[in-house]
Amino acid sequence: QVQLVESGGGLVQPGESLRLSCAASRNIFGISTVGWYRQAPGKERELVAQITRRGMTNYADSVKGRFTISREDAKNTVYLQMNSLKPEDSAVYYCRISGYGYDYWGQGTQVTVSS
Repeated sequence: QVQLVESGGGLVQPGESLRLSCAASRNIFGISTVGWYRQAPGKERELVAQITRRGMTNYADSVKGRFTISREDAKNTVYLQMNSLKPEDSAVYYCRISGYGYDYWGQGTQVTVSS
């Protein structure tokens, strides 16, 4: 079993930045795919960014050039740097780690972008 704890959410104004963190209870990032997802009220959960065990990344078109996913294996932590935030980025953000035979989600952290 792996526990994931997200942090770093909050209320910011449009154009500002936030960095989300996802800390795992043990280090399995090196053999896993880690993704950040988000879900806004009334909408389906969507993939925002993903990093594979080999460090390859991919992003939703809506966040390309603004968000960056990165991994710090020594701290069992994955980050999502979010720049130039927009009101439409407001959502609960979830961390997910998956691999062969396992799939874990964090509890989510709220991001609200509003003036």
